[in-house]
Amino acid sequence: MMNVKSTTIVCVSRNGQTVMGGDGQVTLGSSVIKHKARKIRKLYKDSVLVGFAGSAADGLALMERLEAKLEEFRGNLLRSCVELAKDWRLDRSLRRLEALMLVADRERILLLSGNGDIIEPDEPVLAVGSGGDYARACALALYRNTDMDAETIVKEALKIAGEICVYTNHSFFIERLG
Repeated sequence: MMNVKSTTIVCVSRNGQTVMGGDGQVTLGSSVIKHKARKIRKLYKDSVLVGFAGSAADGLALMERLEAKLEEFRGNLLRSCVELAKDWRLDRSLRRLEALMLVADRERILLLSGNGDIIEPDEPVLAVGSGGDYARACALALYRNTDMDAETIVKEALKIAGEICVYTNHSFFIERLG
């Protein structure tokens, strides 16, 4: 998988609620260009959450393709992601897109990459981006050792990632299902 230095996206499911959050920082080299970019969206009748780390244009292009797959397969998240991953891996122009995507519905969280990866974590906690490892470690610790709800875990994970990662700020966008 590529090493994305651009943002932090984290997703947690707990007690029937799935929450995805991302920071708003846009960085160009060593300069912060924007503080409130929205890198997460709801798709397919507000039943799917998607967030991306990497090139904004590439992430948005992939979101559009995922939305088309979700329409084609009537909201079947896994099938839509498999078909997108196949296209992403095999199509010459798509292969050049540099982004990682987190995709979630109320049942599962998936990580998609241009390498053809479709990864579902053992526990319902996943993160991507430059601050993703920090956010995931925090979210896993809170998930395993507290009774915090999914939204609180996501917010705390992003807060800690923003304290550690220079590519992550404290301007958060949160979306939820359930």
